[in-house]
Amino acid sequence: MMTKRENQQIEMHLITIEDLVPTDHLLRKVNDIIDFSFIYDEVESMYCSNNGRPSIDPVVLIKFLLIGFLYGINSERRISEEIQVNMAYRWFLGLDILDKAPDHSTISQNRRRRFNGSGLFRSIFQKIVTICIEKGLADGKLVFTDSTHIKANASWKTEYIKQTEEVTNEYLEELDQYEEAVRNQLEAEGKSKPVRCRKWKEKAETNNRRESKTDPESGFYKRKGKAEGMHYLSHETVNSNNGIIIDVAATAGNVPDSKPYIERIDYIEKNLGLKIQEACADSGYDTNLINQQLSERDIDFYTPERTEQKRGTTEFQRKDFQYDEEKDVFICPGKKELPLHRLNRTTNTVTKEYRCPKAMCKECPLHSRCIGERGTDKRIQINIFEEVVKKNHEKDGTERHAKVLLLRQIWSEGSFATQKARHNLKFLYRRGLEAAEQQCLLSSTALNLKRMIKAMA
Repeated sequence: MMTKRENQQIEMHLITIEDLVPTDHLLRKVNDIIDFSFIYDEVESMYCSNNGRPSIDPVVLIKFLLIGFLYGINSERRISEEIQVNMAYRWFLGLDILDKAPDHSTISQNRRRRFNGSGLFRSIFQKIVTICIEKGLADGKLVFTDSTHIKANASWKTEYIKQTEEVTNEYLEELDQYEEAVRNQLEAEGKSKPVRCRKWKEKAETNNRRESKTDPESGFYKRKGKAEGMHYLSHETVNSNNGIIIDVAATAGNVPDSKPYIERIDYIEKNLGLKIQEACADSGYDTNLINQQLSERDIDFYTPERTEQKRGTTEFQRKDFQYDEEKDVFICPGKKELPLHRLNRTTNTVTKEYRCPKAMCKECPLHSRCIGERGTDKRIQINIFEEVVKKNHEKDGTERHAKVLLLRQIWSEGSFATQKARHNLKFLYRRGLEAAEQQCLLSSTALNLKRMIKAMA
């Protein structure tokens, strides 16, 4: 029998907001494991102690933003509306049932004016990571690094081509040091002194770059299979234990993945006190200099396998030349010696150049098979970082190599997928590099909190 509920007089109930929030609610768990009172010390210098109107509690401001990133609400106006009707949100902020929710404009102005340039959001992120380390949820022994593109808040209609001056090579000083070290080693071993090439000088070149008038700090992102346009990059390093993100850095979308890598590795070891033993990244990080610098830090480096490609059009390749380590010469198929001639500089590395005299090559019956019709002599370029790169790639195809690459796919790519789907990392709703980094940090903080709770359950 169908019944119809008649209008009844609204009854009065004695109830507290504590009764309305389930005991296993996510925000209860967050509140149990994190004491947010440390924020007061972080922001103390940003407030006046004896002047001005009373402010909103800074912990409430930060928790307000965290609610948005924990639940994927990318509008501060909408967060404020949700707080009005959601008892769990009110409980988390310390608001009673009848208290008015913080206005979204107040949150926005504090974030843009008071907290901008303060490093507050990095401090909060790092505080959560430190707690994870103290509880044994992250140890830094094996870490994965990757980047993901985030669409900038910039219209394609405002894009234009701008001529910019850029330094041709950012590694000049480091490569100079490596070149001198190799030269000194050769002289100490009593081997022939290679010709000293003219030093590369740091110079600016004029290039045409696509920029945006609405967000000039973003960069034009163009990679195969990815969406083109103005983007930022979030570079994240994830610990293999429990997938805790231990470092985040944001750059413009046109910055190569490898550029901030060593700097972030050093940052992790210095600021978090972790000693990285193994590191894994995709092929974009597999550069000569990164291989060398990680080797110097005693870090085993894993990247996808390199595919050997045939260089040049001649029949004889480098593998057809035998190396005599005692004499430091290569011996060609025609039994001629190619001694070390000079250390050759390129824009991003240093090579040893072995060269056969022109006269010998010209009279050799294998000339056409070795050099070709246009060549005058045979030259072999050996990268000074080659041994380190080879050593790192000796692990290719091993069981450990396959396992580490699989874990990188799970934790790095899995983290990005989760953040974009649920934690506001799909696009930016503010402009500028600092705003981009703040959004990346808050998104990673939200994911870390969830993984922290799961690991401690």
